Amino acid sequence: MKLLFDQNISFRIIKLLSENFENSSQVRELGLENNTDNGIWNFAKAKGYTIVTFDADFADIAYINGHPPKIIWLKTGNLTTRFIAELLNKNAEINSKFCLDSEFESIACLELYQYE
Repeated sequence: MKLLFDQNISFRIIKLLSENFENSSQVRELGLENNTDNGIWNFAKAKGYTIVTFDADFADIAYINGHPPKIIWLKTGNLTTRFIAELLNKNAEINSKFCLDSEFESIACLELYQYE
């Protein structure tokens, strides 16, 4: 499963996720840093990525255009890169099922929250 992190998530997260999410990338690493949300959406769709974002705009695009790509929407507030990586790694099984399992085929957006 390949994740594509939008520009509001540090590229440093990739090193913290390599075990569970190989072949993931961040928009800056792919030269998409100043691209529009639609441009990033189209790239992710063409290359088989799931977009990980803090941005509601990607969820809106998914609800309008359908999927792929699927969206993992982090509704966590301002957290460290390490904490975000821990949240994704802790939920690696559900993230993978959401992206790859036919049981979740009709769902475009997975929302992850920070719980104390």
